[in-house]
Amino acid sequence: MIRITRGNFEPLVFCFPPGTAKVKSADDDSEMNSEDQDPLRQLPSLTELLNASPAIRWLEQYPRSLVVSSLRRAVDEARQQLRKGTKTNVPGDLLLLDGILARAEVYLGAAIEPGVREAINATGIILHTGLGRAVFPEGVVEAILSGLTGYVTLAVNRQTGDRAERDELLEPLLAELTGAEAATVVNNNAGATLLVLAALAAEREVVVSRGQLIEIGGSFRLPDVMSQSRVKLVEVGTTNRTHLRDYQRAITDNTAALMKVHPSNYRVTGFTSEVETAELAELAHQKGLWLIDDLGAGALVDLARFGLPHEPTVQESLQAGADVVLFSADKLIGASQAGIIVGRRNLIASLRQHPLMRALRVDKTCLMILERTLALFRRPERLAEVHPTYRMLAQGKDVLKERADRLRSAIQGRIPHASLGIQASQAYLGSGSLPTQALDSFVVTVALPGLGADELSRRLRLDPACVFGRIQQDLLCLDVRTITDGQLASIVTALARIQS
Repeated sequence: MIRITRGNFEPLVFCFPPGTAKVKSADDDSEMNSEDQDPLRQLPSLTELLNASPAIRWLEQYPRSLVVSSLRRAVDEARQQLRKGTKTNVPGDLLLLDGILARAEVYLGAAIEPGVREAINATGIILHTGLGRAVFPEGVVEAILSGLTGYVTLAVNRQTGDRAERDELLEPLLAELTGAEAATVVNNNAGATLLVLAALAAEREVVVSRGQLIEIGGSFRLPDVMSQSRVKLVEVGTTNRTHLRDYQRAITDNTAALMKVHPSNYRVTGFTSEVETAELAELAHQKGLWLIDDLGAGALVDLARFGLPHEPTVQESLQAGADVVLFSADKLIGASQAGIIVGRRNLIASLRQHPLMRALRVDKTCLMILERTLALFRRPERLAEVHPTYRMLAQGKDVLKERADRLRSAIQGRIPHASLGIQASQAYLGSGSLPTQALDSFVVTVALPGLGADELSRRLRLDPACVFGRIQQDLLCLDVRTITDGQLASIVTALARIQS
């Protein structure tokens, strides 16, 4: 019998059956030694880890909770690995401690690294949605830096000192570039669609061609947006052919507007027919209706000057008679994410007064970037010099081939045993703009000993240079149309780190 007394509590009594008194024996020594050799028992405690030099250094720089969670995650990983392995050849305490600390440092580094960070786009897709779409012009970024570290005139009239509506700041410039009477800006083009329909056609009908009932990324469907706007959708025509008479027959006393939607992210080809904007505008105005034109990508210049097919411009839509035109700011304009709405003054005023306007409004950073990017379109002949999107579009095959040669030579010089090649390829504008139009380009194909294309691609993404390529025929391909000359050295260094 063992009696234990603690404080004022009743004694705790542990009774062992006769003959079971624990006497140390040789067998017990063997059992204890066996337990001591259990790999899980050799895992260091959290206290030991926190007292190690690396952890002490981390605690001086980062929150304790972050350091502790990284250490615990590393210990859990080590525990899982030991459970899967055998009990022989277990590393010594020092090696195990160092290994866990090294793993914890990886987790800590991942935790403190920004989720949205600089990347190198070697995919050949210029407006890559996953990589932030358009690259901001260098001059635009430099121009807003001072504004990001201080106050800005976001919602104030400098002349009077009175409060002003923030979207009105861009109205003069948008009117100058497009010829519209008025303009406003919301968070994206989906938001622009929602606002326009809710403000101008709630509880009424809007007529749309069946061939234009689009779905874009993220399962965004026009019929669903119209439903959320409390608008009744009236479909006319067929998937491939819609005529003016189809719209005429669909108009009733409850119709508010006709709507045209440009198929930015798909094309219907072959036996097709659609009604021109001018014809729709004439019909709408005869019936006392509005014509809403959703252009999607939002071209402000004729893309034919860059060797691409003509894309309907905002100016052309307004000149054809559209009352309201909607388009994205982060596609062919190449600015921050926003939806731009231009058109008749009285209609834009109605949008500003709608309750959704405040929910969809943009912040100062968006407005600063957008305004300065739009200003570049005052001189469209210089876009290829000052705007990254148009610079990439304008690059000739000779420039691209020379860049591919330099990248291949640089990689070969740093990694002699790498298997490299140069192939003619095709790049794309991306983000739903000109979906069927390919751009001639070149890729450098890379293969490293012992690494498959998927693994090499993964390691490049996780490298500090954060390089995104594409895989074709089990080869990693780096498309030089979306790589700048200044990024070549970073790509080579990343590959060298992976191979080392």
